[in-house]
Amino acid sequence: MSERRIISTDRAPPAIGPYSHAVIGGGLVYTSGQVGAVLGTGDLADGVAAQAEQALRNLEAVLAAAGTDIGRVLKSTIFLADMADFAAVNEAYARHVGTAHPARSTVAVAALPKGARVEIEMIALAGTTDGG
Repeated sequence: MSERRIISTDRAPPAIGPYSHAVIGGGLVYTSGQVGAVLGTGDLADGVAAQAEQALRNLEAVLAAAGTDIGRVLKSTIFLADMADFAAVNEAYARHVGTAHPARSTVAVAALPKGARVEIEMIALAGTTDGG
């Protein structure tokens, strides 16, 4: 049976509920969804494009704390409060994932925490490409 390890970092906004930034198990890192909350203030970035950028920066910090990076992401899920924001979020997402192109789902939802317009979660391979 694989061990489960909880990941928390002070480089991403604290969880706003009873959950962890990420959990490692079975060789995978499962991140909790990240909204575009700014570290330090917890306020949402202004506008959906800025929220997407901030959510992705938050995810990069969580993945780094777990000992991996965005290039090792296998699957991501994007939750949008309005599907009309798809293009703006997709543009930010493309800048961050580069050519890695993980599998992805994007769904519209009725509402997100703190009134966010976007939330993103990821599943990545644990460890680093150099075996670390």
